[in-house]
Amino acid sequence: MIRLVIADDHPVVRAGMRALLSGEEGLEVIAEAATPDEAVAAASGADLVLMDLRFGAADAADASGGGVDATRRIRALDAPPYVLVVTNYDTDADILGAIEAGASGYLLKDAPPDELIGAIRAAAVGHSALAPGIAARLMERVRSPQVSLSTRELEVLDLVARGRSNHEIAAALFISETTVKTHLGHVFAKLDVSSRTAAVSAARERGILR
Repeated sequence: MIRLVIADDHPVVRAGMRALLSGEEGLEVIAEAATPDEAVAAASGADLVLMDLRFGAADAADASGGGVDATRRIRALDAPPYVLVVTNYDTDADILGAIEAGASGYLLKDAPPDELIGAIRAAAVGHSALAPGIAARLMERVRSPQVSLSTRELEVLDLVARGRSNHEIAAALFISETTVKTHLGHVFAKLDVSSRTAAVSAARERGILR
């Protein structure tokens, strides 16, 4: 029996996933979590956590690290369960952050039910479970290494694209404004641009940001 925790701040999403999974042989939802802390607390009894990335903030950018941080904390537990990200967000920063935090898979919420079930069964035994579009983007990133931004640089640039100031970015990522400026300097150099607007535009043209 695969024991599951559903971690999502939307009750309707949790109810829908529980209803979908309840009829599947060999799957059992043992807990639901509405916050990252609840997900970490419930994880010790599970085989797999279905993890959203952004939890309940009015400012989604500030919440972007919630699921990633919870994934990292869960994977640091003794005998940790695996984590399958199930989310609406598919920027490079989101994807790479989740994978680097230890997620076994990454699926979008519009995936067909059979794809979700297959990903759950694969991720629960430690196999990679990536949505086809996500896998293709990661492969393209590997094949086109001429511009390679670090996870932190992607996080900073993603927040710049959302209109955040250096002060707001520093607060959201728990780093100093000086560090934000350093990351932006690296981004500008790698993208061969000289402004925040140009960096966002270039990143979108290259498929780094959406």
